[in-house]
Amino acid sequence: MERKELPGILVSEIGGPFGVLESHVEFLKMHFNLITMKEFQKSKEELREKIKSVFVFEGRPLVDRELLESLPDLRVIGNSGVGVNHLDLKLISSFGVKITNTPHAVSDSTADIGMALMLASARRLVEGCDIAMSPQTKHFCVDWLGVEVTRATLGIIGMGNIGYKVAKRAKAFDMNILYHNRNRRKEEEQVVGATYCKTIEELLQRSDFVMLVVNLTSETHKLIGKKELGLMKPTAILINICRGAVVDQDALAEALQNGIIKAAALDVTDPEPLPRDHQLLQLKNVIITPHIGTATVQALRMMTEEAVENILAVLNDRPIPSEVYPN
Repeated sequence: MERKELPGILVSEIGGPFGVLESHVEFLKMHFNLITMKEFQKSKEELREKIKSVFVFEGRPLVDRELLESLPDLRVIGNSGVGVNHLDLKLISSFGVKITNTPHAVSDSTADIGMALMLASARRLVEGCDIAMSPQTKHFCVDWLGVEVTRATLGIIGMGNIGYKVAKRAKAFDMNILYHNRNRRKEEEQVVGATYCKTIEELLQRSDFVMLVVNLTSETHKLIGKKELGLMKPTAILINICRGAVVDQDALAEALQNGIIKAAALDVTDPEPLPRDHQLLQLKNVIITPHIGTATVQALRMMTEEAVENILAVLNDRPIPSEVYPN
């Protein structure tokens, strides 16, 4: 019996700093005929009708009008990751193409990085490491102090899958948990003992740590600016694990320099990486990591598996586990 030809899937490249992980290629090839952008550009007429889906990994390949017009049988864009601000949802949908993401695969690893950044900033771990390893260090100062996370108040802005996972971890630290969300989540707040704040302003004023876990939309762009930072306690720490553009970075740098808030810990910036002369990079009370919320062996594998499940559901006309709709 002749084996049925696998549907073509377009990927940016295989391996390298921006390509699909080589360790995932065998799994992808079980379900698809992998076609790289380089191969597609070299043989467009031969390959254009074979490509039924695009696998977007780390924001690549770029899905623009030119690409959409060149793929007449394209049915789905499978995004690896939960954030889709790099995709023009209305444009893609106008071509009758579905969009999917992977919200379930990312929640644990992203919640973990949120807790790691909160602990690292509270206890000044990066500064401490520098002191301990510096050739100039002759002794350790007894008055070099951090603050405790245990029994402190954590304000979570955005109680989706990731925010809820953060709250579950915070409960283990006996933290007082506040949250703000578009919709109140009564069942979840009972499980973790969280208190709902109707306004962001209330949450900011009451929290020792503020963690941002929202999607980037026109409503959340620069959600935290000069006004919001001014509402926070001077001892408070801001943690951002969603998207850099949710924070006005110039206002944040000013607030950190002037003691408006104590510190910040950021896994995301805008742009990424920041220009090497950016003022945030000059401050000791900032921790910045290179967007590693989902950068674990397990999370990336689960993201690929979830993306494949979504894509196959579209191609086989089954219910789509994680479809994204344009606003």
